[in-house]
Amino acid sequence: MAPEIKYNKLFINNEWVDAKSGKTFDTLSPHDGSVIATVPEGDKAAFHRNSEWRLLDASARGRLLNKFADLFERDLAYLSELESYDNGMVLTMTYGFMSRAVNTIRYLASLADKIQGDTIPADGDLFSYTLKQPIGVCGLILPWNVPILMFINKVVTALAAGCTVVVKPAEQTPLTALALAALIKEAGIPAGVVNVVTGYGPGAGTSLTHHPDVAKISFTGSAEQAAGKVNLKRVTLELGGKSPLIIMDDADLNVAVPAAAYGVFTHQGQICIAASRLFVQAGIYDKFVEKAVEFAKNRKVGHPNDSDTEQGPQIDDEMMNKVLGYINKGKQEGAKLLTGGNRIGTTGYYIEPTVFADVKDDMIIAKEEIFGPVQSILKFDNLEEALERANNTSYGLAAGIFTNNINNALQFAKHSEAGTVWVNNYLNGSVQLPFGGFKESGLGRENGVSCVDAYLEVKTVAITLPKKF
Repeated sequence: MAPEIKYNKLFINNEWVDAKSGKTFDTLSPHDGSVIATVPEGDKAAFHRNSEWRLLDASARGRLLNKFADLFERDLAYLSELESYDNGMVLTMTYGFMSRAVNTIRYLASLADKIQGDTIPADGDLFSYTLKQPIGVCGLILPWNVPILMFINKVVTALAAGCTVVVKPAEQTPLTALALAALIKEAGIPAGVVNVVTGYGPGAGTSLTHHPDVAKISFTGSAEQAAGKVNLKRVTLELGGKSPLIIMDDADLNVAVPAAAYGVFTHQGQICIAASRLFVQAGIYDKFVEKAVEFAKNRKVGHPNDSDTEQGPQIDDEMMNKVLGYINKGKQEGAKLLTGGNRIGTTGYYIEPTVFADVKDDMIIAKEEIFGPVQSILKFDNLEEALERANNTSYGLAAGIFTNNINNALQFAKHSEAGTVWVNNYLNGSVQLPFGGFKESGLGRENGVSCVDAYLEVKTVAITLPKKF
């Protein structure tokens, strides 16, 4: 049974309103392409600084955010179902993500009254100190793959810092951001602190990135940006990856094969940290490939709500066709397709779990982010070679290694050009761990105790002391 769509208007100043233009757009089900709801197409909006939130005691901000966490936990089942309905995430996986989201809210809320400046022993007769103050109005642009987690990461961090926000959810998945806005209001967070504008990148998105009163943009998605064209905005960017996972000869295949599969097939491959370049050492290569193919063939693809489903649909027909196009390019360039590679059925956007072997570094499927259930397996001889090839990319979001040799593990962790390195696991994480990328995978970090710094300006105060007293 489909969840009730309770909110389908813009959320501005704690009120539900239509777009001034009167325009709307549909959000579609990834399962069968049907219309889930019609929502307003936001365009330009007005922004202002809200002194009430800025001047509120930091501890009071934390309490209100914890109230939001309580309400989120109360509505966890509904939010999980709505997220799965809108973006096709397998429901059992969604429940896990939502439980993690509750912990994330509470952790970030706890940082609100931990923001502290420093006293500085400056040269001369000066009493000097720093203040950390909210940066102002923040435009937060969400991706469609994990909308609720990204709403939580960005909104609660900004609010803990004392900022106000305008949220632009992805046009494919606007519904959960609106549902969370209702909980923000119910928690007692003042009007105007959180606003949600649904719409497309051109229009709602560019209004944020071009507006002179927006001090900061936090964006998760593709690399095309407009921030900074009007004023010098602060930015936090998470722009995707082509993450390498190294399997050494001494790895336990009973652990490494499933971990590598989950690393690239989880959420239909629609995760930025997907292990989409799988390097397997020559000594176990053939055996690993055999087990990887068997694992992929046994993976259950089906309706996201079915309890035994492991893989659901891609987000929409555009992404499905993009992934299928990459699969065709892999075949054309000589990679060996061992299983999968086809669309499943004619309704919805389902793709078979796909495994390529004998992939070469210069093939398109080894270079570009596919964002689909496509496992590309490459062969290597030694760790030095694997490191060199793993780092030979413009991306640098995540990396992993499976090995029982501690020196190999430490050397790989030291020399990997990636923001997160996993050893003998993949995809494990929590809100306490900073997350972000090297190189073209982004700027800045989310999560961890320092995440609020991205929403703060540091002000230096230097006071002349009298010569005599």
